[in-house]
Amino acid sequence: MKKVLRVIGSLFLLIVIFIVGFLIWNSKRQLVSKNYYKEIETGGDIEAKYLGVGPYRDVQLKEIAVMQNFKKYLIYYPTDITRINKKFPLIICSNGTGVPASKCRALLKRMATWGFIVVGTDEEYSWNGFSSEMCLKLMIKLNDAEVVFDWSSNPFYQSVDLENIGLMGHSQGGVGVINAATAAKHADMVKAIVVMSPANMEISSALEWDYNPSLITVPTFLVSGTGQVDENIIISLSQLNDIYNEIPENVDKVMIRKTGVDHGETSFAEDGYITAWFMWHLQEDEYAARAFLGEHPEIQLNRLYQDQRINIK
Repeated sequence: MKKVLRVIGSLFLLIVIFIVGFLIWNSKRQLVSKNYYKEIETGGDIEAKYLGVGPYRDVQLKEIAVMQNFKKYLIYYPTDITRINKKFPLIICSNGTGVPASKCRALLKRMATWGFIVVGTDEEYSWNGFSSEMCLKLMIKLNDAEVVFDWSSNPFYQSVDLENIGLMGHSQGGVGVINAATAAKHADMVKAIVVMSPANMEISSALEWDYNPSLITVPTFLVSGTGQVDENIIISLSQLNDIYNEIPENVDKVMIRKTGVDHGETSFAEDGYITAWFMWHLQEDEYAARAFLGEHPEIQLNRLYQDQRINIK
């Protein structure tokens, strides 16, 4: 009997060790692969260009611990920020449920190669826009103060283009983007937003994640997928249309859905056009704008997308 108990005890210990090891591995595992952008199919020249790596290939990361529930800030920025006499536009990322910035670093890093300062957090409950507001407050501070924290130098001093700020978020984070752009203290500083597969208004109301698209005043890009989870649970075509219709007609707005893409993938599958949207609105890139403008904008012709709607004055 003692021998049997020892065997059972040993097996139990092995199971515990395995579970602990798995949890440690899973906590460090990246949810998006390093070269994810090379694996995404594109259907247009503009989409393909802006899905790739931008001209600022050398990117650095600053992590700042903070006594908030989102634990830390992650700031990706072009290394050239310290030697080029220019200001870099700011993009703030709002997390989807269970997808902290530290587990999708490749997304932030690739965006930074296009000449953006990209900030995210490990916020678990991003729906209210609080972490996005805190990111913006941090970057205002870093832009204004030559000496901060215990840094030997501050690479962001007078280098953040506070006239060109974008917000982007997926799922719960999409709700957070709308709230940060409409209800936060510094909402009036936001110039353009991207909302990826946001939780629909009905489910958000049930979860007390309330948001009001009718208060949006800045150019808005709504994206989602046609997969089963998006269509049947998170944000159906009808529900995405509801959000689009709520945004005032005097606000520039675009909506697309990528065919065959489901909820988890919409955080990166449309990155080519998301990057183009920010390049247009935050860097005045005329080629990027052609994805959305003209008699036949590329997003209308792209065979990989459907249900396009464009309202640009």
